[in-house]
Amino acid sequence: MPRYPARAPARSSAQAGGVAAVDRALLLLCAFREGDRALSLAELAARAQLVKSTALRLLASLAHFGLVRRGEDGLYSLGPEIARLHGTAPAAPSLESVVMPALERLVAATGETAAFHVRRDDRRVCLYRVNSPQALHVRVEVGGLLPLERSAGGRVLMAFSGGRGALLERIRRDGYAVLKGDRVPDIAGVSAPVFGREGELLGALTLSLPTHRYREKLVAPVRAAARALTRSLGGQA
Repeated sequence: MPRYPARAPARSSAQAGGVAAVDRALLLLCAFREGDRALSLAELAARAQLVKSTALRLLASLAHFGLVRRGEDGLYSLGPEIARLHGTAPAAPSLESVVMPALERLVAATGETAAFHVRRDDRRVCLYRVNSPQALHVRVEVGGLLPLERSAGGRVLMAFSGGRGALLERIRRDGYAVLKGDRVPDIAGVSAPVFGREGELLGALTLSLPTHRYREKLVAPVRAAARALTRSLGGQA
């Protein structure tokens, strides 16, 4: 039984210039998280917010190309083609090798949990995170799919990818977002955008913490870290 509440199926439309079926197949691949070995059809469908019949068809196509593997127990794992593709990646520094040190420095400076989220259609996914060393902290899960319209990170992704509304316009003007209890009560977030070489939005750098520990002085290190990460990734900050 899935550990996540049932939600409406994912939207059928793709990003501009994209293909909806491809987007859905990639959501299934992105549903695998750090530490996952094998997942059931129901778990994958729930994480990708797809109906099981659609997920089953897409998984059959992914299995045909070796991107996933279905075991005799009916569970799915990443396939050998993933490893082959990883081996063909250029030797240039990976996104992880640039983002993770930035998150580690931010956690060292603030003592709070730092994460890097990217947009996936109408949701956001955590690619990298470093949890706070404090006993009471916000634990962020890598690979988790969450709604865009809640949390500082989601709002930043919406604001800097053309979203409309007074709140998003203010975030664009300020260059960052601070929200308290927006998705989870008693949790605060500070987030700023990270841009690429062509000025494109790459993701949101977000600090998450218990609301009672929020201080305005946390905004400056988050913005500075996002600007430094933008420069490290070839963008202008």
